[in-house]
Amino acid sequence: MSKRNLLLTLCSIIFMLGACNDSNPVPKPSSFLRTEFPEHTYRHYLSPQNFRFDLANLYMPKSFEQAQTNYSIQEIDLGPLNGTLFLYYLRIPNKDSLPDIINFANDKVDEHKIMADKIDFEQIIEPRKKVYGTFFELKGNVATNFQFYLTDSLQHFLRGEVLLNCRPNYDSLRPALQYLKTDLQSMLKSFQWNQ
Repeated sequence: MSKRNLLLTLCSIIFMLGACNDSNPVPKPSSFLRTEFPEHTYRHYLSPQNFRFDLANLYMPKSFEQAQTNYSIQEIDLGPLNGTLFLYYLRIPNKDSLPDIINFANDKVDEHKIMADKIDFEQIIEPRKKVYGTFFELKGNVATNFQFYLTDSLQHFLRGEVLLNCRPNYDSLRPALQYLKTDLQSMLKSFQWNQ
């Protein structure tokens, strides 16, 4: 073996050993900002429509639209959570239409089944206040993580939906969603129809 071949072989071995070194840089996963939220505090909110509830001080009513005499849309700005809570109120035309209206609300939740990892729900039954409904929590990378509907089963029906202004990434949004869930549950617990 010539000196030239020996030198090339030796250089090749040194190069391969150097390339196998474990100290090569490894790309780090994306990181997300940690968001600090204030303590939960609430104020009594009277909607321009037929209901009232405790609203977190962090959130502000944004707009109200009386679309028709029996239908309205209320928007609530979720402040630092960068989203909106939409409240769709409907005065029930007749008691026979309630099952169709509830099915419509359930269909709106079902639209997100494909992307949801899991859908949890809680029944709301407050006979003393005549408030009945369901609160849905959609887990996973979905467009809306919370939806609900409430009714008195005679005249009033309200459907709520939370939309955040960001790309759905459930893992990074989890702290904000837990914070928001506490406020939504407080809202639903304090909810009352106006007489």
